[in-house]
Amino acid sequence: MTNPKFSKIGIITKRNIHEHKDLLKKLVAYLKKKKKQIILDENAAAVFGEKGFRKTDLLKKADMSIILGGDGTLLKTARRLPSPKTYVLSVNLGTLGFLTECNAENLFEALDIIFKGKYELDKRSVLRVTVYREKQKIETYLALNDAVINQGAFARLIKLDLKIGDKNLVTFRADGMVVATPTGSTAHSLSAGGPIIHPKIEGLVITPICPNSLAMRPIVIPDTRELTVTIDTERREETAIIGLTLDGQDMSILKYGDQIKFRKSKRHLYLLRTGNRYYQMLRTKLKWGL
Repeated sequence: MTNPKFSKIGIITKRNIHEHKDLLKKLVAYLKKKKKQIILDENAAAVFGEKGFRKTDLLKKADMSIILGGDGTLLKTARRLPSPKTYVLSVNLGTLGFLTECNAENLFEALDIIFKGKYELDKRSVLRVTVYREKQKIETYLALNDAVINQGAFARLIKLDLKIGDKNLVTFRADGMVVATPTGSTAHSLSAGGPIIHPKIEGLVITPICPNSLAMRPIVIPDTRELTVTIDTERREETAIIGLTLDGQDMSILKYGDQIKFRKSKRHLYLLRTGNRYYQMLRTKLKWGL
């Protein structure tokens, strides 16, 4: 299949893009020279004294988006995906850069390859998380990495009931649990003892956080299944909250009896790659052999 060609290019940036305004201006000049239509988000547009678009609106308009930031900016963008296919080139201006493709030094080399149509598509699944309270839908979220149910201020165990499809799996007590995509298997889930899952594996990782039973272990299930988690612990103190955290960035408060349903979204994020460096990335970022 022929790779899509891109003419409408969105630019999404982190908040402190003013620290990298020279790179942004150079990128805009490069895209104009390539005769591309440029769509700026609010942060990027402010550098030029313009208004700009909200990220969700920008993603709807652009054929592909260039993300100037890091993993955090990419994760925030992924939770706003407006359509089944969204193409992005992520540029690391941060510290970790686990998911990004390039840095400022090789950005234009990467863009030359992409505009010649010689890039590879790295398809990443997205987690859809829906909260129900008293059988009423409260909110639906997207997450590229993971959704975490965990404690608030008090270090007390919470009781969670897990069901896969219509089958009861287990009821257990723990500090919490992580539900991760393969992309997120190298994030919070890995820190909690979960496995590393290659992005092409079609699965979801369920990782308990400090369970009271050593028999509770991480499990990988097919991403065609729906996972339902019921909060079976009541908290009376206002400070003893139970939270649902998306990609380590957005948080929602959960209550006793809430049901949280997890499944793979119909939306996907397509990361533009100039080569397959997944295993190299693991060695470098996880410092294997050092």
